[in-house]
Amino acid sequence: MTDHGAPHDHGDHHDHERTIRRLRDGMARGVLSFPLTSFDADGALDLAGYRAYLERQLSSEPGAVFPACGTGEFHALDEDEYRAVVEATVEIAAGRLPVVAGVGYGWAQALRFARIAEEAGADALLVLPHYLVNAPEAGLVEQVRRIAAGTSLPLIAYQRGQVTFSADGVRALAEIPGVIGLKDGHSDLDRLQRLTLAAPDGFLFFNGAPTAEIQAAAYATVGVPAYSSAVHAFAPEIAGAFFTALHSGDTATTRTLLRDFYIPLVELRDTTPGYSVSLVKAAARLRGFPVGPVRAPLTDPSPEHLAVLQQLLDLGLKLAADR
Repeated sequence: MTDHGAPHDHGDHHDHERTIRRLRDGMARGVLSFPLTSFDADGALDLAGYRAYLERQLSSEPGAVFPACGTGEFHALDEDEYRAVVEATVEIAAGRLPVVAGVGYGWAQALRFARIAEEAGADALLVLPHYLVNAPEAGLVEQVRRIAAGTSLPLIAYQRGQVTFSADGVRALAEIPGVIGLKDGHSDLDRLQRLTLAAPDGFLFFNGAPTAEIQAAAYATVGVPAYSSAVHAFAPEIAGAFFTALHSGDTATTRTLLRDFYIPLVELRDTTPGYSVSLVKAAARLRGFPVGPVRAPLTDPSPEHLAVLQQLLDLGLKLAADR
């Protein structure tokens, strides 16, 4: 996370300032948790399973929790399911850490989710990349502007896929009342450095690359040390060991975890489209977490890939325990 000083004045300044401060403090303390959404064998929402799973996740004290985002299969949830997931997350978090709910699609539909999240008690929103179409940057900014205008919650924009902002685009985002930060999933460090330098004081940045630990050290060199962790969704022990080693300068441990666990995991993930979610969910099931299968169009891993995943998981847990 880049911290340029006092927060920018956005809308309800007091509430937004408090959310920014809590997010900044949480990002410095631990990884950002993006929990899976639990489904039963028939694909229905398993709210009891989600609650049990989330209790385990939050016991590891992440910096913030982001329900119903990419890892949580936002794309597969209807509005009633979304409400149930966000409400359960707010209840279980109980004010201990910020709750940032995902919203997406076009701005009109995103606002429907934003209002649900607001009613459910979320602290902020992550604006996921819009659906299907490519758009010029002026349209990307206007999309965020329209969402911000329809909610009292602060927003974090997410650049990934077809969404990319320039330095001018980030300046425009930061001028929108309610926009407090940017999650980056492109891993273009040259561009990202330009964005952090263009942003005003207090604008938040964090690393949202898939398997962000791979590039965490590189992101830190351009002033963005905070990151989300997909591994935390199934192995908080491994994610925590890496975070502690990275922030304490224990390069031997970070290199071992990267070489023996994270890089092989990424290589397995890259074999099949959608494995950035379904492989994570499969690993959680291997741990005995009640998360169930993925929903179509995602598919669960093959038996061969599950066997490799189990070996990687066993090794990663041993490395984390031995550090």
